[in-house]
Amino acid sequence: MRQEDVWDVETARRYDTPGEGMFAPELLHATVDRLAELAGGGRVLEFAIGTGRVAVPLAARGVDVTGIELSRPMVDQLRTKVDESAVPVVLGDMATARAPGQYALVYLVFNTISNLLEQDEQVRCFRNAARHLLPGGRFVVELGVPDLRSLPPGQDAVVFHNADGYLGVDTYDVLHQRLVSHHFTFGEGRQARVGRSPHRYAWPAELDLMAQLAGMALESRHADWTGGAFTAESGSHISVYRLLA
Repeated sequence: MRQEDVWDVETARRYDTPGEGMFAPELLHATVDRLAELAGGGRVLEFAIGTGRVAVPLAARGVDVTGIELSRPMVDQLRTKVDESAVPVVLGDMATARAPGQYALVYLVFNTISNLLEQDEQVRCFRNAARHLLPGGRFVVELGVPDLRSLPPGQDAVVFHNADGYLGVDTYDVLHQRLVSHHFTFGEGRQARVGRSPHRYAWPAELDLMAQLAGMALESRHADWTGGAFTAESGSHISVYRLLA
């Protein structure tokens, strides 16, 4: 399952859910507030910019935002919101593609680093972020904490969300640190629409080592965009790394 096949025209068309889920106003406002604060008035680069969920409102704040994105259909969807002059985008892999110039902040949100399915790719992503940063610049990663404690012996799947018309199931390959998220959307009929996306999960300590290999160090880690304390029970984290001078 290639990422190019996952993020196709249909996925791009259905990706935005205005006012709900990751597009909930309170979540977006907190995300944009924190990123604008971390940017400190400098230029910003988003890895895997997608349809511009975060970049568009960030740019509307007056922040100079550039993106890197692998999927042409996702960029096409972004272009229905803003043009190239407002938010320029480089087509390419976030682990290797280069955007022009240097930045005060590079960010990677909503579990997207897990779309890189090999540890080496994730390490290259950290190094690519470091290449784009000004001295002392920051790299922000938002990632879920692996939910392995929910797996009883002999079971390799866990329901991560259940709501009217939707069921989300993750299947784990603990040997290779992989999971596949299965998204089942259904109505009153017998047929359901199924979407799948593969991921490589990583623990916070593993990301810290990737940062060290790229010449960065952990500056802060919180459970959410409002600065909640990260604990053993946190389901995700916002980690901020600073490029060492």
